[in-house]
Amino acid sequence: MTALDRRDFGIALAAMTVVVLSSNILVQYPFHAWGLQDYFTWGAFTYPFSFLVTELANRRFGPKGARRVVYVGFVLAVVLSVILATPRIAIASGTAFLTAQLLDISIFSRLRDRAWWLPPFASSTISAAVDTMLFFSIAFYCGAIPGTELTISAVLNQAGIADECIALPWVTLALADYGVKLTLSAVSIIPYGAMLRVMRPALIQRSAA
Repeated sequence: MTALDRRDFGIALAAMTVVVLSSNILVQYPFHAWGLQDYFTWGAFTYPFSFLVTELANRRFGPKGARRVVYVGFVLAVVLSVILATPRIAIASGTAFLTAQLLDISIFSRLRDRAWWLPPFASSTISAAVDTMLFFSIAFYCGAIPGTELTISAVLNQAGIADECIALPWVTLALADYGVKLTLSAVSIIPYGAMLRVMRPALIQRSAA
């Protein structure tokens, strides 16, 4: 890996960690402006940018390099989230993040030779749906696990992990959150295209190597 590659990898890793960590904290705070507290949390406006980071890393380093960003960013974000958020938020975030980001890389890689805007838009649209479903159901569902009389909090408490479910309207939050993700997926095509131009010399250099 060249010095330029190491620099860009470090930037991607730092960006991923900051986005996921801030989102894990902000998702605990409803967005009260205009009476939208039952539909949005502040995390809805920051987390979608994790897909932009993954897609730029995929374009810059290829699927293998993008997975490295996801794996290392996942470990750092979960560890820091356990400290600064709650264990349940960290578990929900880690499960949703890893599943959705790896799906994003797979879809993006299959479409990488299509029109420049299609891979990031299609991959983030599909993977964001998976991410939203997993995160909100794990983080904020306070009822019994289907087929059992146990709740997620009870299971965590039995495992020695102190947890008290945060009672938020997770279904409406999830639907609204996905709407924000779709909107930001479309909007992020603009910075994606701009960053693609900045990365073009490195991409040409990698192709020629």
